[in-house]
Amino acid sequence: MKHQKKRIKNSVGKRFKVTKNGKVMFSHQYKSHLKINKSGSRLRRQKEPGILKGTFAHKIKQLLGK
Repeated sequence: MKHQKKRIKNSVGKRFKVTKNGKVMFSHQYKSHLKINKSGSRLRRQKEPGILKGTFAHKIKQLLGK
């Protein structure tokens, strides 16, 4: 008997990534255009991926099927 393939939410799959250790990472927003109005420190901070914690990270993992 065949197993049913797990479906993930496509929108969540594009926005979040789960690392090998189980951390949920995301890319910061507001960094692609109108950069002249933003400070250099803000843009540097937004380059690094963010890490989700707590119940929201748990919900994202469930939507990704992990």
